[in-house]
Amino acid sequence: MVGPDLDTIKMSLSQSRQHPQVTRFCRQFLQVEHLLDFPDDDLLRDDAIQEHLYERLFAGHAAAFPPPPRYRLRVLKELVAKIESCITDWDKHGISENLMSTLSGMLSQPLPSEMTAVQQKSYVTYPLSTMQQGGFEDAQITLLESRSLISASGTTGLRTWEASLHLGQYLCANPSLVMNKRVLELGAGTGYLGILCAKYLGSDHVIASDGSDDVINNLPDSLFLNGLQGSDKITPMELKWGHALLGTEDQAWNGGDEVNVVLGADITYDASVIPALVATLGELVGLYPGVVMLIAATERNRETFQSFLHVCERRGFTVSHEIFPVPSKSEQQGPFYNDQTPIHICQLGYTGSGR
Repeated sequence: MVGPDLDTIKMSLSQSRQHPQVTRFCRQFLQVEHLLDFPDDDLLRDDAIQEHLYERLFAGHAAAFPPPPRYRLRVLKELVAKIESCITDWDKHGISENLMSTLSGMLSQPLPSEMTAVQQKSYVTYPLSTMQQGGFEDAQITLLESRSLISASGTTGLRTWEASLHLGQYLCANPSLVMNKRVLELGAGTGYLGILCAKYLGSDHVIASDGSDDVINNLPDSLFLNGLQGSDKITPMELKWGHALLGTEDQAWNGGDEVNVVLGADITYDASVIPALVATLGELVGLYPGVVMLIAATERNRETFQSFLHVCERRGFTVSHEIFPVPSKSEQQGPFYNDQTPIHICQLGYTGSGR
């Protein structure tokens, strides 16, 4: 087979980088999505696109924080099989030698067992497609996550949940809500929202708070991965809901610094903690009258969500629902998340008539 000349390869590579299907596939891969949308056959047959996928995803220098080995091997095997099945004329097309040699090398290397792999943390890179369209070409957030649902200590805060991604998209669409503001996030988990606000949305300062020691101890890793280590833009803080917000004898809570916006995502999933959560919201309103409160809640259980609304009403909060539906999976350009379960974005106001 006679290969294309160098100029043709360069032109094809430039075009492939801009092809929506190729871009989408690369973003899904780096986000460690289980179900990937592979490019169409006519794209996979293209020599330049194969080389682009190799350079972008599988070359040794492709990603500073690549997905886990078992995942990379599974996807590469499926990619090579799809390329092979779509080639009808082997005189015109072939499979990239780089992809094949990488696959051979990966097959020859020992891999952790599936049981071990599930328990290990993985690098997950979330593309911020809205920010990329707005001028941040490489806008993304990389986190080291536990892909198992719950850690050994019982916390769910070591992975990024759908409501965080959806609230993040809402903030990207409405950046003035947090720009030049001092933000407090409750239940920060992996730090996704705090990093988004501090790095891309222009917040003056972000407090990434959580009640779990494991989560607080892991937040510095998240900050390091996103170039925020040592930054005065974001501060981890332990904050347990329902406990009084206390300062010292000399200073008020948080050193007396203002909080303009309170964020929370996927923090209403457990009905037993909702009273403590709402009590803390009430104390924050007392400290910072006029503070804006946005809570994103995934409605996995209708009764639990209704419990949140009921407790808010009883404590003097009004809840308004922002109109921001979850886009279908086919419309999502990154980050990618479940489109089958409703996610409510609620803005809380305070009437002062709670009981």
